[in-house]
Parts: sequence; structure tokens; C-alpha cells
Amino acid sequence: MTKRINRSYTSECKQEAMALVAEQGYSVPKTAAPLGITDKLLYIWTAKFEA
Repeated sequence: MTKRINRSYTSECKQEAMALVAEQGYSVPKTAAPLGITDKLLYIWTAKFEA
């Protein structure tokens, strides 16, 4: 069993990803896949941003 490594992302990276969803109208799954992140992670970021 391999140990899972948690990655950290800069706030700038998070904001750019959320901007693709919010401002340009891309869906979360279509935005997350090319960025190499999971849908769930992007949903979490957007929920925290909107709160």
C-alpha cells in the first residue's frame, strides 16, 4: 500500500480554477480534469469561496 501525498495549492491557483467555473461557465468536472484535480476538491473550493 502506497502512502497518499496531500498536495497544497496556492490561493491564486484556486481562484483561477474557480473563475473558470464561475465567470466562464465551464462545468466543474470539465474544469477539474485538465487541471489534474478531483471534482470534489473543486466543489469544496467553490463552496468555501461562496460562503
